[in-house]
Amino acid sequence: MNKITIIGGGNIGLSLAKGLLKSNYCQANEITITRRNLSSLAEEKELGFRISDSNPDAIEGADFVVLAILPQQIRKVMDELAPVLKPSQTVISVVSGVSCQDIKTVLGADKVVVRAMPNTAIAIGQSMTCIATDDAPEEKVKEVSIIFESVGAVVVINEDLMTSATALCACGIAFFLRSIRAASQGGVEIGFHAHDALKMAIQTAKGAADLLLQMESHPESEIDKVTSPKGCTIAGLNEMEHNGFSSAFIKGIKLSAKKAGGLYND
Repeated sequence: MNKITIIGGGNIGLSLAKGLLKSNYCQANEITITRRNLSSLAEEKELGFRISDSNPDAIEGADFVVLAILPQQIRKVMDELAPVLKPSQTVISVVSGVSCQDIKTVLGADKVVVRAMPNTAIAIGQSMTCIATDDAPEEKVKEVSIIFESVGAVVVINEDLMTSATALCACGIAFFLRSIRAASQGGVEIGFHAHDALKMAIQTAKGAADLLLQMESHPESEIDKVTSPKGCTIAGLNEMEHNGFSSAFIKGIKLSAKKAGGLYND
């Protein structure tokens, strides 16, 4: 079984570790998680994960080294790893806005680098992960795809689309959560208790997403099924559009993509 070291025990790093364990991709003791403050990984240690506060020591014997840190931290971490990282080890970067070439400039041109952009739903096996590389061998890309397919859906894309993937999929979790929150607030305003309104909004959103996935249909075709002439659904939709619903959503995604592309140099 492959051994994985996750550099960075933050939200995405821990979500990946727990998602891989839950999906039975590997055992807890085959995953090492690093963090400067080991006390914050006490729960993970109890679950059987290996923990370390030394990045160079942690990658010894690892088949995959996952960089799950902030863009502002990656240069320091790569400087630590460069002397000990072997060409046989595959580097998986989930760092926003940092290209494969940026990474190989520090780690060495002979290293295999694959970028992945998951989201926090990886913890429950429901991530949407985009994968890209510059010139990694096809079998390595497939191996990385298998890792992330165990915790959700995967799309392999061109590397120049990775910042766009960050906005749509990683940031997108927050966008859809905010829309669910707004729906629940609307529910309260029309008479429901807050906990009931939230439950109703969540299940309605889940049903809408599953409807598209299982029926393989377009959103507008499903919208047409619930909009009748002079009806309440079309009245609500048009009111939202008059107030810029779709436009605001699109503008938010575009701005997030622009921001994601510049994080490494900020």
